[in-house]
Amino acid sequence: MVDPKSILEPLQAPTHFMPPSARELRSQAVYRLQIGLFGLFAMLLIVGLANIIRDRLRLSETTDPIQQVVAVDAKPTRTASDPLADIGVVPASDPTPTPTPSPDVSGEPGAPAAP
Repeated sequence: MVDPKSILEPLQAPTHFMPPSARELRSQAVYRLQIGLFGLFAMLLIVGLANIIRDRLRLSETTDPIQQVVAVDAKPTRTASDPLADIGVVPASDPTPTPTPSPDVSGEPGAPAAP
């Protein structure tokens, strides 16, 4: 086993404190400034994202008044329809009546109708 006293050399003379140089002080100040600005930017980003999420939640919770009116006024439509009849490939099973032209009273084909 190695004696721990032989590994460490005893201090011969007292060591004096050496103040940091101007260059070291400046690099420490720049480093602190970078860390502070990064922290400030991170906090602004987190608060901004939280605000966006809160606004989206508020918009999704409120119902649009136009959608409420449309939902009330909407008439129920036939859900079952024949797609081939819709595009005109086959005749429709429930044909819609076509409007018949009203007879012209005036007698002339281009004349306006009498009141």
